[in-house]
Formats: sequence, C-alpha cells, structure tokens
Amino acid sequence: MHSYETAYDVIVVGAGHAGCEAALAAARMGCSTLMLTINLDAIALMSCNPAIGGLAKGHLVKEIDALGGEMAKNIDATGIQFRVLNTRKGPAVRASRAQADKQLYRLRMKSVLEQQDNLFLKQGEVTGLYLEGNELKGVDTRSGIRFKGRTVVLTTGTFMRGLIHIGLTNYPGGRAGDLPSVGLSDQLRTLGFEVGRLKTGTPARLDGRTIDFTRLEVQHGDSPPAPFSFSTDRITLRQVPCHIAYTNHRSHEIIRSGLDRSPLYSGIIEGVGPRYCPSIEDKVVRFPDKERHQTFIEPEGLETVEVYPSGLSTSLPIDIQIPFYRSIEGLERVEIMRPAYAIEYDYVDPIQLHSSLETKLIRNLYHAGQINGTSGYEEAAGQGLMAGINAALRVRGKEPLVLGRSEAYIGVMIDDLVTLGTKEPYRMFTSRAEYRLLLREDNADLRLREKGHALGLVCEELYRGFQFKQEMILSEQKRIATTRLSMSDQEVAFLEGHQLSDIQKGTSLEQLLRRPEITYADLAIFDDVSRETRPDVLEQVEIQIKYQGYIERQLEQIYRARNLEDARLPEDLDYSCITGLTSEVREKLTKFRPDTLGQASRIPGITPAAISVVSIALRSTAWKTKNGIEQ
Repeated sequence: MHSYETAYDVIVVGAGHAGCEAALAAARMGCSTLMLTINLDAIALMSCNPAIGGLAKGHLVKEIDALGGEMAKNIDATGIQFRVLNTRKGPAVRASRAQADKQLYRLRMKSVLEQQDNLFLKQGEVTGLYLEGNELKGVDTRSGIRFKGRTVVLTTGTFMRGLIHIGLTNYPGGRAGDLPSVGLSDQLRTLGFEVGRLKTGTPARLDGRTIDFTRLEVQHGDSPPAPFSFSTDRITLRQVPCHIAYTNHRSHEIIRSGLDRSPLYSGIIEGVGPRYCPSIEDKVVRFPDKERHQTFIEPEGLETVEVYPSGLSTSLPIDIQIPFYRSIEGLERVEIMRPAYAIEYDYVDPIQLHSSLETKLIRNLYHAGQINGTSGYEEAAGQGLMAGINAALRVRGKEPLVLGRSEAYIGVMIDDLVTLGTKEPYRMFTSRAEYRLLLREDNADLRLREKGHALGLVCEELYRGFQFKQEMILSEQKRIATTRLSMSDQEVAFLEGHQLSDIQKGTSLEQLLRRPEITYADLAIFDDVSRETRPDVLEQVEIQIKYQGYIERQLEQIYRARNLEDARLPEDLDYSCITGLTSEVREKLTKFRPDTLGQASRIPGITPAAISVVSIALRSTAWKTKNGIEQ
C-alpha cells in the first residue's frame, strides 16, 4: 500500500449530499480536507427524485442554510419550480419544495467544491479504514493508495455492498451506472459495528416526447417563487410546470400479474424498505380497494426530455414495467429511457454514534447520511453538515456542536437516530418534533445563524444582514405595541368593514393584530409603515404576536426539560453499580450508552423512576468517588 504524501485534517468518503456538506463545512472551518468518491462526475447526483425540500425536509434545508451550508443556495440557483406546501395551515407545518434541473444541480455543486479553499477532490474507492491499533489514521483505497487523516467522515450512501434488483435479475451497483463499494462494511462488522441491510427504490425515467401532456393535470409553481436560502434575493432560472397523472384498475391488474417475479414479494430482497415511500406494487397490495394512485410527472431539467414519475417506484421486471406505465392515461405511448429498480445496501445502526455523529467504537470516525439508516437528500445533508463541523472541531481541540431537540429539526433527527436507532429507512416528519411551533422554516436563521457565524461558516456580510433583520424585527415589535388607533375616519371605515365594532380608541396595532381575522396586509390599508416594512420582518412579528401564548408554553416546556438534556452521562459509566435499577433498564442503558439523561429518558422502556435513580446517583458524592467519576 502506497502512502500518499499529504496528511489531511479531515477525510470525507463519498460525494453525495452528506459528503458535499461535510467536506465544505470542514474546509470552510480551515481544515485541510480530502473528499474521496468513486466517481467525480457524480458529485451531488440526484439518484432519485429531482427535487429538494418537502414536508419537514424543507425545514432541514433552511437550517442547513442558516448554519452556513450549501444545499439551499444550490437549489435556488438550479431550481425550475418552487412551491410552498401547506399554505392553508399554520406556520409550523408550512414547507418549501423545489424541482431541480438535475444536471445543473450536480454541476454547480461540483464547481463550488472545486473552488473551495482547503478542499481537495480525488477519485477512488475506499475499501477500508487504516488503523494503528485502535487509533484511526486514515483510509485505504482499491487503487492501492493510503490516505492519512486525523478524522474520517463516512458518507457512503447506498454504495456499501449495493445490489440492484429489476425483477428476478440482480447485479452489484451503488446506483444505476455506478459500481458498489465492497469491503468497507465487512471491515466495520469485524470491528464490532452492527451492520444491517436496507432497501430503497426509484421509478423509471420516461421520455417526455412520448407523453400527451394535454391529457394530464397541469401544476404550476408559485409566482413569484420563494427562495430557500436566506441570502437569495430572487429566483432567476426559467420556471416550468409539473403534471399530475393517475393509475387505474388496469394498471393495478398489470402489477398483480407480475408479483410472482417481484424481488420484493418473492423473498429475494432481504433489506427493509421505506414505510413512508412504498413502491407502487406495495401500494397496490396494501391498499387493494384504492381505485387509483397519484403521480407527479416531474421534469428532470430544462434541456432534457427525461421526466420522473414520482410515486411510481418499482422493482418489477421490465416486461411488466412497460405495459404498467403505458396503462396510465396520457402515457399510452410512453417510452422508458431508464428502467425502475430497487437497491439493497448496508448501513450501520446509528445507536453506535454519539450525538456529535462520532462513532462510539472508534474515536475520530464520523458517520453521516444513509450509512446511518436515513432516506432523503435533506436528511443526509443535515447529518453531513454536522459531521463535518464536529470533525473540524475535533481537529481544533474544541467541544462538539450538538443541536438540541428544541433548537432544530437537525437536532431532532440526530437525537432520534442515536437514541433509538432504526431498522427501516428514517424519514423526517414535522410530527417528530415536539417543539415544532418554535422550529419553523421562517425562523431558522433566527435560531441558528449565530452558531453558523461563530463556527466561521457564515461570512461577515451575511451576518451583518442578519443582524439588521433582527434589529428591524425588534423595532417593529416596539412600534406596533405603542402605536394606537386614533379612530380616524379611515380607521373607523376599516373596522366597520371587518365587523370589529368592539374595538375602542387607544387600542394598539399589536392588540388588533392578535385578532385571528386581521393580518399585516389588512393593517397596511391604513398604516403606512406596515405597508413599507420588509415582508420577512412582518412575517416574524405577525407569527410571534398571533402565537405568543403557544410559543411561551413551549418555551416553558423546554425550560423544565433542560436539566435532563444538559446532564451528561460518562461514556464508561457502569450501570451495574447503580442500585435501584431493574436488570432490563441496566441492559438497555448499557446497550444504548446515551450521552445525556435526556437521551436516556427517550429510550423505550426507560421509566421516569429509572431516570430519577440515575440522576440521584450522578449527584451522589460517595457514589462518584466509588466509581472514579470526577467531582
């Protein structure tokens, strides 16, 4: 094995959405960073749907941006349709989603990586970790080159022992057209990691020239399109529509006719698939009474005829795929450009990670993305960002950054993974966040921009703009709290028009805005300042006023839970020495090795009484002395 001449601070294995964010974060924090990937032309490739965001996923993208990550900027520069979902619901569950020009997205991210100081890109398949004793020293590649590094971030996606299935045919692959990674997961298993098997899938790519779009429902994006990044002024790329189509009775009969050759139902596929994104054959089998299933026909780019039929992933044989897709109205003559397939791959159970995403078994080794059992570009990118940040902080000799469940969806996701583990592909939902009214898309910068700036990931120009926004919000809050109605003719006419005859002279604009039927847009009718104030400032003030009671209630809940969340548990804590715990609780605490009492409290089967026992033991001076724990 030839040792490469340069030693790096951080080595990132993989160049998917997790790898890109990890490498950029480490390099921007001043660390000499190496990114290794099997194919440099597949950096940030959208292996599945050509879109970013969605329910809860949009929250993750906004948080990545607030911390100084790249995903939001990349989709803003390459997006071809933007929509805000759930606009009729409350602000906590509103979410942004955008279709991307798939090739532009990949090429722009590759360019950003290539232009980044301290970051070096090399093509190579990592086959193993290089260890000296129990100390991680770098990675080995199939080409016989050893790269040395102080820390390593594994972002292997679906490549570890990837196996592609089309009907009863299967072959090795990390995704269609790419080789798998072989050897790395075997070594991880040998080192003591619990390695499992998961499955995901993707639909066929169709030739848009062979689809009759006049027979499909058209779906336009928002006008004007709202950007993801807090630093993007406006979207400049040409916007295009998507289309909606539906399966039918004949479609479902064709699917049933091929189930005997489905790898999913014939037992060939061993891995567990995503519960919340099932294949079309799974939908037909599980919901036999459903007459049709919806699909969004999404363009893959401005300069390609390929389209993506969202929701129609399958692993059925090609002679079933063709008549199935052609059974859909408007698709009777459709041609398949790339067949649909399922893919199995290895992952490592994330309960073997600290909250920093560093592995518990090997110091200085971090895991991010689908290697942790997650699904989705956004989940991967959020983990990659945090792993890259914490690898860089380790190099600097500083404490890791851990986001709490009350601070970010990223914090919720990582806490779920490292506390509970997962046996199926993990997907982010707003329902997973107990403080979701505080964790909105619109306030991600208010929650996390300070942290991004402190890390060196948010430049001074962006930070000054953020500070100015904060000042304007505070100023507007004070203004509407002190500006009172004088009952001028214009104000009286406004109140009468809104059936608000009970409003008295001297009522503040804040009190008026608390009324559910009144918005800032209404105030602008008679209040000149409201008419001229920036929309993002008005949005923050209005939400904080209308939801003040609920927000204060959640803040109180966070305050009460803080003692548990902040109480650290020693890594080598011997739970068998704590009297008062049942054998079941001892077994679970020993297996999961939670970092804090808060994490321990969320492990299934760990009772409040058990948490009290551990808490008392941690405070006991005699017990600490007996077990060699620092006072």
